[in-house]
Amino acid sequence: MANKAYKFRIYPNLEQKVLFAKTFGCVRFIYNRMLADKIKYYERTKQKLNNTPAQYKKEFEWLKEIDSLALANAQMNLQTAYNNFFRSPKVGFPKFKSKKSNKNSYTTNCVNGSITIESGYIRLPKIGFVKLKQHRQIPSDYKLKSVTISKTPTGKYYASVLFEYENQVQEKAPHNFLGLDFSMHELYKDSNGNEPAYPRYYRQAEKRLKSEQRKLSLMQKGSKNRDKQRVKVARIHEKVANQRKDFLHKQSRQIANAYDCVCIEDLDMKAMSQALNFGKSVSDNGWGMFTAFLKYKLEENGKRLVKVDRFFASSQICSCCGYKNADAKNISVRAWVCPKCGTRHDRDRNAAINIRNEGMRIVFS
Repeated sequence: MANKAYKFRIYPNLEQKVLFAKTFGCVRFIYNRMLADKIKYYERTKQKLNNTPAQYKKEFEWLKEIDSLALANAQMNLQTAYNNFFRSPKVGFPKFKSKKSNKNSYTTNCVNGSITIESGYIRLPKIGFVKLKQHRQIPSDYKLKSVTISKTPTGKYYASVLFEYENQVQEKAPHNFLGLDFSMHELYKDSNGNEPAYPRYYRQAEKRLKSEQRKLSLMQKGSKNRDKQRVKVARIHEKVANQRKDFLHKQSRQIANAYDCVCIEDLDMKAMSQALNFGKSVSDNGWGMFTAFLKYKLEENGKRLVKVDRFFASSQICSCCGYKNADAKNISVRAWVCPKCGTRHDRDRNAAINIRNEGMRIVFS
């Protein structure tokens, strides 16, 4: 069995918006209260506390008005984060959820048909039928498992619906391969010498964003005008994110349709942005999102995404004769001539070819 999520825009009425706000608040409250009790119990006994939302409903009766499965999912999320910290402190200790956050969400499960999608509406527990913009048809053999309701900083509501289905995709034997080398400015360069000319949406909006953020910083906290300006800033960020996501979806779809196997480097983008001080450029590039899109699109068609070790010297090896040129390790060297065979290399294309060849070796080994 496999899972697949569809994200739909929903349009709640005023009463439903109030119910959503109440649910968001209760989920945040139970998460924070349970976390605080876990901390106090551990400080006193040095043992873990296994608390549940049910034990708080007697003291806080208004929790009974909220979908119980939404509270249960908050408990599960907290327990997972809590256990992960004890397994590996590098993960970080769970943080309290802020009431001032402009992005809220909760998850509820489908039990005995409690959640349905029909005639342009989605039925949610304790909420009722909410108008839904269904942009694609759901296959009849898909089984609805859960729904995550989220509210963006701009005030839009979305329902991310998780379905379970029987995965009958058979893996295809790879015949045509493509290597992709990460590029800071153009997203990637492939082994055929092509690059997508990435528009760099954040950089395009940076001047306007700076102006609107400056206005926001000068406004009085808690005022209505500040809240209006906050939404303006959030809309710019949302537009940039949507433009980037649209571009990455289209690029990954073109590649997934054309090739059986795509080979990339297993890069640590967080470490790269910190080490090279290219945080904005790396974030605007969206390489991690692009590879995630590419992976699931390939797997849906029985194809493969192969990751080559990040320490593989793709830029230093001559793709023609295999000679390793240590001078090419310097990132400022954009083109070089192989001292052994005399082939002239473009740094990024040569790296993409080597990544493709190494990926082929991994597949057939």
